[in-house]
Amino acid sequence: MVEIIFILSAVSLRVIANPLGNVFQKQLTQAGSHPLWINFLTYLLLTFACFLSYVFIEISPLNKDFWIYSLLGGSFGAMGNGLLVKALHKGDLSILGPINSYKAIVALIFGVVLLGEVPNTWGIIGIGIIIYGSYMVLDTTEERFTPALIKNKEIQFRIAAMLLTAVEAIFVKKVIISSSPTLAFYSWCGFGAIFSFALLLIFQVRLKENLQHLTRKTLYKLLFLVGCIGTMQLSTNYVFERMDVSYALSLFQLSIIVSVFLGYRFFREKDIRKKIIGSAIMIVGSVMIILLKAN
Repeated sequence: MVEIIFILSAVSLRVIANPLGNVFQKQLTQAGSHPLWINFLTYLLLTFACFLSYVFIEISPLNKDFWIYSLLGGSFGAMGNGLLVKALHKGDLSILGPINSYKAIVALIFGVVLLGEVPNTWGIIGIGIIIYGSYMVLDTTEERFTPALIKNKEIQFRIAAMLLTAVEAIFVKKVIISSSPTLAFYSWCGFGAIFSFALLLIFQVRLKENLQHLTRKTLYKLLFLVGCIGTMQLSTNYVFERMDVSYALSLFQLSIIVSVFLGYRFFREKDIRKKIIGSAIMIVGSVMIILLKAN
């Protein structure tokens, strides 16, 4: 019973922290900061926090799997989160948040290959329900639910981010299996910082220009963002240790309702009622995936 309470608490923290972090990411990019710069600073500050807490934990010998999956998870995570911030720069939070429900489908597919988590009828039905719910949400866009929608740059960035972070979740699970949730968090932060810095160099982001946007007001938002992302990943690792990835990601889709609400509250986004109904339908689909091993 106690463990169930802890798991529900971790899920609740994750459900709130993730979309709230998206709000700060969107606000920082709207203030002029480059999305990849925000992505790098988030990982970097979390890495510094890890160094400060390093003396308080005991580290056991790390095997080859830990380093391989940490490298893979770090690379996929840095690219995925960078694209996510890019999508949030101009896209509606109430649209981009619900799209994340497809992550449960992607993780389910990769989970079959890498983790042996095989879906049954419940999982297939859940996939269909998620697709139907997404129709209602995406039909509120200018392009509506048509092939033209895929030409929307923000949608493209969000889908790519979802694919990358869904695969990243599998590798994070592998790191947890080979070490612990805490060490997996440390590796997520450290390798994320390394690969996100590499992205800055590859895309030639002007660091001096972005430093000028770090005013006292934006610095506070950055610190809140770091707190949200740190809370999100720690709670994610805790849940991953105790549940299948596809189950966990399905539960995390409760955050799409929070995303729709925050999109209205902070950015006055429209068609909220239809988005809420569509998001609720997508959550039902996610719950079906949670039951994918039930008979």
